Amino acid sequence: METGIANFEWPDLVMIAVGSLLLYLAIVRQFEPLLLLPIGFGAILANIPNAGFTDQGGLLYYIYHIGIETGVFPLIIFMGVGALTDFGALIANPKTLLLGAAAQFGIFATLFGALLLNLIPGFDFSMADASAIAIIGGADGPTAIFLASKLAPDLLGAIAVAAYSYMALVPIIQPPIMRALTTQAEREIKMEQLRPVSKKEKIIFPLVVLFLTILFLPAATPLVGMFCLGNLMRESGVVDRLSSTSQNELINIVTIFLGLGVGSKLSAEHFLNLETLGILALGAIAFSIGTAAGLLMAKLMGKFSKTPINPLIGAAGVSAVPMAARVANKVGLEANPHNFLLMHAMGPNVAGVLGSAVAAGVLLALVG
Repeated sequence: METGIANFEWPDLVMIAVGSLLLYLAIVRQFEPLLLLPIGFGAILANIPNAGFTDQGGLLYYIYHIGIETGVFPLIIFMGVGALTDFGALIANPKTLLLGAAAQFGIFATLFGALLLNLIPGFDFSMADASAIAIIGGADGPTAIFLASKLAPDLLGAIAVAAYSYMALVPIIQPPIMRALTTQAEREIKMEQLRPVSKKEKIIFPLVVLFLTILFLPAATPLVGMFCLGNLMRESGVVDRLSSTSQNELINIVTIFLGLGVGSKLSAEHFLNLETLGILALGAIAFSIGTAAGLLMAKLMGKFSKTPINPLIGAAGVSAVPMAARVANKVGLEANPHNFLLMHAMGPNVAGVLGSAVAAGVLLALVG
């Protein structure tokens, strides 16, 4: 019989339940709804027996192989993110680049964690698998998808779900870590107002970033290059239509297909295994380590800086833009109602986007 009732097996039903849970988180809890909604719906479609969505010739098959396996969709998303990003805070206070770099420590710590899991029976992560899992610590969904599609396509679904789930949980995961690693007095620190940044500086910045990437880490140029293109369109002021399209119509269209493509990898055969639980656990550890490393680096910088640095902005070094910066600002306001850290936190926040792209380039160059 060709009916769904006659062909459903319990793994299909479990994965449809997982897809339904993602829809609940997106719609009711509003956790990263732009991605979790199409991912959840794609997971449901991928697990309908005899529907053929993921078979050769099916819609999800072509979406995945054309847009994700090739890396095209994440790169277009990165261009849109670049067009949405204002580097003014980073240019005004360039030392916050160190905070974005420090927060990437979670990536490399998780790389070793994934390899250590191989000591437990049931786990068998290769170096490429471990590298793809580690990028979850960068808290950057498109980067995680891009690297996973290149190094560990079989793990793409679990890695993408972990990356976007923990990005959505930033307001829940980060505050306890921030309070545990800082004192009340440190959270109350007020920072000096940032200097104005000229239009010329904003135009030159993406060109300098791209030039340095070409010189020192060509493997990262696909991500960094598209990001810089989007930012240059924004800051140049001469292609407003292209910048607007990148920020709105184009990124929205690609986000729909990206989510459905990721959801297509949430089939029972790829997701229901012990390795998926390991990936989800490692993702939480990676994100926590990245947050803590950024905070500790900010505390260290504060001891040597002539101007006061509130260590809370270090937690924004993970590249969940702009949510991590908002969380740093919120925790700062709780400690001191007159302490506005949002613009200061945006510096390490956008630095984290570049940091995660560079980290992906390093892993791709070493393992790919």
